[in-house]
Amino acid sequence: MENLIAELKERIIESLNLEEVKPEDIATDDPLFGSGLGLDSIDALELIVMMEKHYGIKLADASEGKAIFQSIGTMADYIAKNRTK
Repeated sequence: MENLIAELKERIIESLNLEEVKPEDIATDDPLFGSGLGLDSIDALELIVMMEKHYGIKLADASEGKAIFQSIGTMADYIAKNRTK
């Protein structure tokens, strides 16, 4: 799981062009939206595309996203259970 978390941090930084952020700056349990990384709805769409492209995960219901994208930890847990790639 630690490898997946590290990989996710790298992919998020790359996908969202967070040039000033380093993987070690992102705590596994910090919120991704609001406080924490401060992502917005456009970033959420980018995260959905990244999950589909790299892990084969399609979110059928947008309401799922709120729970999945709470933190890097919740994303990693969801991906570990549902990935097809």
